[in-house]
Amino acid sequence: MSTPVVLVAGLHDTARTLTVDRLLAEHPGSLAIRRPAEEGHELLRRLVRHAPAATVLVVDLGAHAEPRPVAELIDRDAVRSALRLTAVVTAVDARHLPIDIARGDRVDPASAGADERHVAEVLARQIEYATDLVLAGGDAEDVELSAAVLRHLTFCTPIHHWCDGLPVVSGPALCTRELADRVDPATARLPCECRTGEVTTVVWHRLRPLHPLRLFHAAELLAAWSVRSRGRFWLASRHERLLGWDGVAGEISVWDAGRWLAASPAAAWDAVSPARRAAAALDWNPIMGDRVQHLAFVGPDLDRERIHDLLDSCLLTREEAVAGSDVWSAYDNPFALILDVDEVV
Repeated sequence: MSTPVVLVAGLHDTARTLTVDRLLAEHPGSLAIRRPAEEGHELLRRLVRHAPAATVLVVDLGAHAEPRPVAELIDRDAVRSALRLTAVVTAVDARHLPIDIARGDRVDPASAGADERHVAEVLARQIEYATDLVLAGGDAEDVELSAAVLRHLTFCTPIHHWCDGLPVVSGPALCTRELADRVDPATARLPCECRTGEVTTVVWHRLRPLHPLRLFHAAELLAAWSVRSRGRFWLASRHERLLGWDGVAGEISVWDAGRWLAASPAAAWDAVSPARRAAAALDWNPIMGDRVQHLAFVGPDLDRERIHDLLDSCLLTREEAVAGSDVWSAYDNPFALILDVDEVV
């Protein structure tokens, strides 16, 4: 019988420690591996070695670790008889979350290029990949605000308070392909438009392609206006390619996330995940196929009209749209250098 493995991620040390200790108390015979120095297959071998002696293995990943690579390492045929990943928990401190999700400083400012990630970038990825979120610390007002922020960032993930009981972690194995589908741009479960107090989510959804030069000039403003933004978009000059959008800490990253299914052979539908087929079917238009603009912006008191007006101004005009993809491909495209080397705007 395989041993359940729970990954505990989170930027805030105190919140992670409280969560790990509570998991150990709720599961007699469980074992904690705290902030492992090993990486990759060394960590995997350590987990397999400890599995026979533990009812549950609880792995405290440390402040700056993103859970996805570790989760995908565990979800492998070679270790499935010994280990099964049953939960990915991200613990956050309610006192610090509303500030840290907007922090633009680097994870390790002293490193010479070894880790260029932003604090907010790491925290967002920890939150959005998790199967469960745990709040610790702060007073009732802190908890209420942080819970609202979390619901806007990832509306479908259960939120727990560490002293009220944590998620069940002894169930069946998770499928990391399904976890990836929740955050990858082609299939991401993007938040819906809503407002909770001062926390706002604005969603922009259109069918016409974007002019690359106009969007490039607008990107800086869009990054400055929101705390977090993500989604998928369609540039006229890259007619066949689905592009990912990831905005945090005042910067926007864009990358090539593969072909639109409408630009792929019919057999491609059978080769992609059910979530990819479902997302394409929901977005399907008789003319454009699954090509779509779908971006979500989260931040305090966002001005929906201003965001929509700016993005709408970046769409092709009706005259440009009827010119067709052969004309669009010749547009000046400042994103080309970025997409070719996968850098940050």
